[in-house]
Amino acid sequence: MKHLKISIIKLSALIAFLGVFLTGCEDVIDLETQSGPPQLVVDGWITNQAGPQTIRLTWSASYFDNSPAKPVLDAEVSVKDDQGAVYLFEDVANNGNYIWQKTGDTLGKVGRTYTLTIKQGTDTYTSTTELKRVPAVDSVVYTKEKLPFEPDKGPREGYVAEFYARDFLGEGDTYWIKPVVKGKATVDKAVNISIAYDAAFGSGAPSDGLIFILPLRQSITVDSLYSAGDQVGVELHSITNEAFEFLKQIREQANNGGLFATPIANVRSNITNTNASGSKALGFFGASAVSRLETTIIPEKARPDDD
Repeated sequence: MKHLKISIIKLSALIAFLGVFLTGCEDVIDLETQSGPPQLVVDGWITNQAGPQTIRLTWSASYFDNSPAKPVLDAEVSVKDDQGAVYLFEDVANNGNYIWQKTGDTLGKVGRTYTLTIKQGTDTYTSTTELKRVPAVDSVVYTKEKLPFEPDKGPREGYVAEFYARDFLGEGDTYWIKPVVKGKATVDKAVNISIAYDAAFGSGAPSDGLIFILPLRQSITVDSLYSAGDQVGVELHSITNEAFEFLKQIREQANNGGLFATPIANVRSNITNTNASGSKALGFFGASAVSRLETTIIPEKARPDDD
């Protein structure tokens, strides 16, 4: 995760715009930015799924530094639940990935509250989150589609997959929807983050207790159509309202661009330094219950196109 001390409008777009009115002159613009001290970046999500749980710690870098993020190698990381159980995370591979793993056990449980503690040098960072409920996925279906153009990626003729699930009664449930392809849940681009408030996009829609709306159901079809024989599915992750806003900001920053782009800014973190005057942290600590369902695309079982 990067940070920048000043706000920058896309200079290339601005110069192109001004070029319509100004010709015959070239000026070199030297843009100077200040590099602040590195900050701790936390990428920590725990779930109710069996298997290892990972909290990744890295150091932030200046905005124009494109080198790989440097791992934090000397931290003490633990998670404590509201019933007093403590889970220790260790960086066994010495790569900044702090892992908890216990055979036959799961860390996250619905309804529990979890507090993350990170001790790094003289600083101690904490964050608290809750593992919320998640509805079961009822089905994953697919419809044959032929695009009216030749796509940059994937086949022109293929299948649009979608899932069906119903939001719980009780306003304010929030979710992260992840496509599953070939057995792996993957969100490879921030612009493709799909999140839901109840069964719609935001809190203003009267969608409590309903089936997820069509754009959310079809958000598991990303970038290109699927082909016959593909293994596709969905993971529905419960998230807190705070995590919903965090992911929303990430997506907005990833979509930010053009002449009228909003100023670049760090996404708000829920990681707090216990020393108010100490170094601040970036990133997020969250917890999710996960509902998952997969299928294989078989042409004979495709749903008929309503059109």
